[in-house]
Amino acid sequence: MNDVRIMATLKRLRNPRNIAGMARFGINPKNTLGISIPKLRALAKEIGRDHALAQKLWASGIHEARILASMVDEPARVTPAQMDRWVRGLDSWDVCDNVCGNLFDKTPHAWKKAIAWSKRSREFEKRAGFALMAYLAWHDKHARDAQFEKFLPHLARGATDERNFVKKAVNWALRQIGKRNRALNRAAIRIAREIAQKDSRAARWIAADALRELQGAGTRQRLK
Repeated sequence: MNDVRIMATLKRLRNPRNIAGMARFGINPKNTLGISIPKLRALAKEIGRDHALAQKLWASGIHEARILASMVDEPARVTPAQMDRWVRGLDSWDVCDNVCGNLFDKTPHAWKKAIAWSKRSREFEKRAGFALMAYLAWHDKHARDAQFEKFLPHLARGATDERNFVKKAVNWALRQIGKRNRALNRAAIRIAREIAQKDSRAARWIAADALRELQGAGTRQRLK
């Protein structure tokens, strides 16, 4: 299936009603078709992995085509330059999270990019850094604790960013790291308490929400 046929398929699946609903959840409606993620995943399964096709889909600028690109690209062929190019083009939190969780966290460059992007100034580029930390904590079952401990100072630094999509990603990453095991739970709680002392509404919200989950009975029970 080539890019022309795929784009035609995406346009046939367009759902204007969904576009309005997506906008209410903070998703950029520009160049958006309103196609659900399950439908995109079904299409990705039919297509299979195709690095060249993924580049064409991303270049289209269409919201759903970019999410689909993250589903069909080949992680082993993704370069740091491609990752930087794609992250500069992010304009919506859901594309950001899909790209990080479907593709970028499976590349060998993910760990360095997570830290590098967390220092960016643009909202969705910065979110990508923290989202990538969250997905690595969720998906990489073989990573060492020390790799995640290196993220913690960057989470503390990013916690004072008042922008909604950044602070939520910081919170998400902190919680995911703290749910991996008991040692990282203790480390995440320690950082959350440090964050709580910062003179920032975002930091106080991040810390309170993270501590509520990390110190909760459910999390503690799973870590025993």
